[in-house]
Amino acid sequence: MTYYKANLRPAWLVIVLLLVCALALILLKSADTKPIISKDQPQENVAAITDFSKFKYAADNEACLKCHGQSKYILEDSASETSKAKKMYTEVIIDRELFYASNHREFRCTDCHSEDYATYPHDNNLRYESIATCIDCHGGDEKYAKFKFEQIESEFQASVHSEKHSEDFTCWMCHDPHTYKINARNNSVLKETILYDNLICLNCHADQRNYQLLTDKNQPNILSKHEWLPNQASHFTNVRCIECHARNEDTLVVAHHVVSSKDAVKKCEACHSSNSILYASLYKYQVSENIQKEGFLKGLLIGDATSIGRDESNTLNIISLVIFGLTLVVIAIHAFLRIKIK
Repeated sequence: MTYYKANLRPAWLVIVLLLVCALALILLKSADTKPIISKDQPQENVAAITDFSKFKYAADNEACLKCHGQSKYILEDSASETSKAKKMYTEVIIDRELFYASNHREFRCTDCHSEDYATYPHDNNLRYESIATCIDCHGGDEKYAKFKFEQIESEFQASVHSEKHSEDFTCWMCHDPHTYKINARNNSVLKETILYDNLICLNCHADQRNYQLLTDKNQPNILSKHEWLPNQASHFTNVRCIECHARNEDTLVVAHHVVSSKDAVKKCEACHSSNSILYASLYKYQVSENIQKEGFLKGLLIGDATSIGRDESNTLNIISLVIFGLTLVVIAIHAFLRIKIK
């Protein structure tokens, strides 16, 4: 009996430590997310599309895509009966795979573009046609009420983009109608959503050619403009541009009220505090969605792609609670055995 008492404590401590380590490894493994995608990787469900004929208006659209779906087009001269290949401008080349993975894959080209495009060569005046915006098609439609197009339009009209560029700046300056698809609501990997949204901003703000479509100013250097920001790389890969550069509302996953640079968030405590502005954005939405789909514990772990609030990690919090709980269990067992063997 004396031998049992002397060796009881070390044996139980070893067992508990092994249990804690094993549980910690399981929790950390289950919290792993997919790696961030690069712009060279195909997005979800894009590479799998090879049969375009299954789409309703694929045959109609092919009349346009036979030229606009490749890098060249053919000019034919009926008088001399000769033809010549010409290079298609990159800006008007439509990738079939991206289009048929987009939200507008069930549309005909002429649903948005003039029927006059059926005549080739096209009339030069068609270049000035007005293209319908999101609100023109989806405004007041109950089928799309959950996307809150009216609120998005209202925020956009109050944004610095709209105020500075007036009617020249439309939805399509950021969202290409030939490739755009809902991402924030459909993607379970938070970092992929962050990258997807940030690339929309960088398409202009890190590309001089696109930037100068709306202004004669030189495109500012993103890195030098954010020199004040500590741990730049971590912020750029874990936080969307709009979290600091737009006014967030609880009701919208993606804020559209972009503010001027002087009004952007620059205080660390705005994000790293218990009432973080990030809780009113994508992060809260993402975690709540994961909880609904996966259950409470797994949902929290999956949603832990980015630390928010007071820089706390849900995974570490859970591990801490498990260790605390196991400690109480060990104390209880130890006390029970001490009483039992007296």
